[in-house]
Amino acid sequence: MPPKRVIGIDAGGTKLLGGVVDEHLVVHHRVHRRWRGADRAETLRIVVDAVEEIRAAAPDALGVGFGIPSLVDSQRGTSVASVHLPLDDVPFRDLMAERLGLPVWLDNDVNAAVLAEHRHGAARGTSHAVMFALGTGIGGGLVLDGRLYRGATGAAGELGHTVVDIHGPRCPCGGCGCLEVLASGTAIGIAGTEAARAAPRSVLGQRLEADGAVGGSFVTELAHAGDELALEAVAEVGRRLGAGLVSILNILDPEVAVIGGGAVAAGDLLLGPAREVLVAQGLGPPRMRVVPAHFGDESGMLGAALLALDGSA
Repeated sequence: MPPKRVIGIDAGGTKLLGGVVDEHLVVHHRVHRRWRGADRAETLRIVVDAVEEIRAAAPDALGVGFGIPSLVDSQRGTSVASVHLPLDDVPFRDLMAERLGLPVWLDNDVNAAVLAEHRHGAARGTSHAVMFALGTGIGGGLVLDGRLYRGATGAAGELGHTVVDIHGPRCPCGGCGCLEVLASGTAIGIAGTEAARAAPRSVLGQRLEADGAVGGSFVTELAHAGDELALEAVAEVGRRLGAGLVSILNILDPEVAVIGGGAVAAGDLLLGPAREVLVAQGLGPPRMRVVPAHFGDESGMLGAALLALDGSA
């Protein structure tokens, strides 16, 4: 008998990754979409279009699991509020089930990601784990006492909105100095842009003059190539991440912090400074490992598929 297959969709702040995933977590088909600036109707259309493309490659799929960057009421299947997508107060599960004609399961995108990492990835074998997904913003997920923790209303795990600096820059959530605005993939680009303005003859400065912007991925590539300004920009973002990790360690005492999302491409250039701050400022002896996601940027997709596999069992 062939393995059961489902569709997993990870809907991030600027892009969507989806795939056909079987019960052994093998991915058979992938789709990618981008949607920066799309309104609600267009965002939902892009989601449906992506699922239909995947479904054409897997008509035997038993259902669809979604991870979305939103506060999610998992009982009602509703997207309550989202900083990065126009999905406030959307009955997402029922709406998708109606449009797709398939059973649908829904959770926050990093809840889905930490589910995959805890069961099969970098947090496997632990009872207490946290996950940070560093991308356009910072999403978070919590596993406490071996179970996914959603909190009283489903809003737990918004680790990106840990306040690191009350006088810091404005966050898209409306607050100031959130970890998201200081230590995300977007923040690496901002740090690189600031370095470029201070050193206009540098490689970063030349890129800023030519393109009018410096992206986080370019800063990361330059840092890997040994550029000193880029290295310091990435390290500074890593130190800010470390400050957020200190708070999580002191509050929750997890065994491991899994770092995922696109910004983890910086590797130890980012995580090394974060670990240094954690060791220097965390209470007690070092006890929380800080590791990259085992599944890379596919953690969310695989976790969304696990939601569907669990639901269809």
